[in-house]
Amino acid sequence: MTGFLTTHVLDTANGAPAQGMRIELYRLDPERRLIKETVTNHDGRTDAQILPAAEFETGEYELVFHVGAWLDAQGHEAAKPRFLDQIPLRFGMSEQDHYHVPLLISPYGYSTYRGS
Repeated sequence: MTGFLTTHVLDTANGAPAQGMRIELYRLDPERRLIKETVTNHDGRTDAQILPAAEFETGEYELVFHVGAWLDAQGHEAAKPRFLDQIPLRFGMSEQDHYHVPLLISPYGYSTYRGS
């Protein structure tokens, strides 16, 4: 199997996909560099694999989810600065496999896991 990376974002406060959230993908080794920028679709997913098999390499990565801007666009009022603004998730991919890194969000909390 050839490796690839996917993600999606769910708004747990409203029980719906988080459409229109900006996501950045960075490779961390040997130094932090931006390799992809995308936006979630109507299903809270990216239209394509965020790191497809042709570009996949094992190593350390970081997904940055722009939650604060998304919450603002959804009309979620909050004191400034927001409790959550940008959420960075750092993780390693050590084998050629499907890595799925979802984000579950609300204005005051988030969780993630390695999905399938």
